[in-house]
Amino acid sequence: MRCVQAGVGRVVDGNDGGMSDVERKGTTLYHAGTSSIGFLPFFLATLMTSTRIWLTVLVCGLGYFVDIYDLILFSIVRIESLKSIGVDAASMQNASEFIINSQMVGMLLGGLLFGMLADKKGRLSVMLGSILMYSIMNIANAFVTSVPMYALFRFLSGIGLAGELGVAVTLVAEIMPKQTRGYGTTVVASMGILGAVAAYFVHHFYDWKAAFVAGGLMGLGLLVMRVRIRESGLFHKTRTQGVVRGNFLMVFRKDRISTYLASIAIGVPIWYVIGILVTFSPEFTKEGGGMEAIEAGQSVMWTYVGLAAGDLVSGLMSQWLKSRRRTILFFLIMTVCTVTWYLFTPARSAALTYLQCGLLGFSAGYWAVFVTTAAEQFGTNMRATVATTVPNVVRGALVPALILFKTLRQHPSFQGAPLVESAVVVGIGVLAVAFTGWFFLKETFGKDLDFVEP
Repeated sequence: MRCVQAGVGRVVDGNDGGMSDVERKGTTLYHAGTSSIGFLPFFLATLMTSTRIWLTVLVCGLGYFVDIYDLILFSIVRIESLKSIGVDAASMQNASEFIINSQMVGMLLGGLLFGMLADKKGRLSVMLGSILMYSIMNIANAFVTSVPMYALFRFLSGIGLAGELGVAVTLVAEIMPKQTRGYGTTVVASMGILGAVAAYFVHHFYDWKAAFVAGGLMGLGLLVMRVRIRESGLFHKTRTQGVVRGNFLMVFRKDRISTYLASIAIGVPIWYVIGILVTFSPEFTKEGGGMEAIEAGQSVMWTYVGLAAGDLVSGLMSQWLKSRRRTILFFLIMTVCTVTWYLFTPARSAALTYLQCGLLGFSAGYWAVFVTTAAEQFGTNMRATVATTVPNVVRGALVPALILFKTLRQHPSFQGAPLVESAVVVGIGVLAVAFTGWFFLKETFGKDLDFVEP
């Protein structure tokens, strides 16, 4: 049995038989409580351990809250902010797509950078660097004066935003018992998704510049809270094992690449829903014959309300079913149904558009299960690399999806209802990719994470 130091995940010498950090603590405390220190000290020590773990979960959830606030803010303020820097209506969609693509490319690069660093240097230090970078760049976004400048700052913000979720999920997964870690990652994701709701209400009361500054200040404030949590014991263990850590090229081994690609594929529809169907909901509603004006910010807000509810339900469902795969399949089928309803509803009202956005969000609300599954597939020496790159590759996949969407709607064959027809083609493609990925996905519920990749 290993001896456990005070603090989350600190493990020193001995052989533990492959138990998780929390199981080591519980077993050590149990024997101490029943053999020497008595029931009351045992109860207090157990409560202290549980408190440290859930404090870590809480702080990771708040970090993701700020991450999502900043990530989605452009979708909420895009029309107002672009008008204020002189973009006319004819150029609005092209400028929006350029800025969104810049942010997503930044996240793709940032996911690779911060994921590798998290496996090499540790989870906590990388989260601190990620938060600092996106906080500063979001404040800078309040002072843009042109589309290229806007795109540059969103690109740099994207690099910083990329590091939060994957590293947070990795840390939470490594400090919680294998049978219940899904609850911890569900809390992180559900709290984070509500950041989009906060972004909408901040913008509702303040202008777009103040909303960007608020996001940056929240991130800087979060840095103070980060000092209260500690590093994963599993990461400390790998530092003494002499194994290669944070080498992205390791995922391209024959026995790993299919698992990595399957982990990415199942998440592709999520950002198709957010980045295309919801972001351009005003345009979709207008093309479908809707006469009421649609506020893009409200569409995003209701989508993220649905996403938060979906993340909570999918996380709990995966625990109840004891299966990540069956949960993901259920939500993929629901996504097919809601996307079809959304694209083929004519002359809808604003209220119906917002309802559909909420249900689209709920059906795509398996983000927590998706990222948790990716983290559980791989060993400790490359877990953060995978858990950080996978969601950001999914986000980055929005770039070719948007390019295809733009190319199709400008093609002469798509002139009847170019937005809807183009979205249908892109949607069929991303959903086919997702179901193919699900077929090859391995079940990971209850998997012991105390292992490394050779």
